[in-house]
Amino acid sequence: MAVKKIMVVDDSPTQRYFMMDLLTKNGFNVVAVETGEEALAKVKQEMPDLIVMDVVMPGQNGFQTTRAITKDPETENIPVIMCTSKSQETDKIWGLRQGARDYLVKPVEPDELIKKIKTLLAS
Repeated sequence: MAVKKIMVVDDSPTQRYFMMDLLTKNGFNVVAVETGEEALAKVKQEMPDLIVMDVVMPGQNGFQTTRAITKDPETENIPVIMCTSKSQETDKIWGLRQGARDYLVKPVEPDELIKKIKTLLAS
């Protein structure tokens, strides 16, 4: 199986490093960006197999970015996992309505994230 590419969108350097380290150790190529705007600028050139999206970011938030990616015919098939500190059930429902395929609350359990990524990539 070809190495899968994952885009991590998070404004926290610590969180980006954690995700990059975890995903790289699990055999994925990782592209990390800091903002929703940067994600939108790079998603079509990178065409990742999956996106791990934070919600609370300066400028365009993760809900808006996910909606833009999942509504664009060129990128609508890229699965998005929201990975955020927003833990309310209404946040989760809203995230899934924006097109996210899954929703995890930080701090993320590494094994759970990898399992969800592998499940989405296999489907």
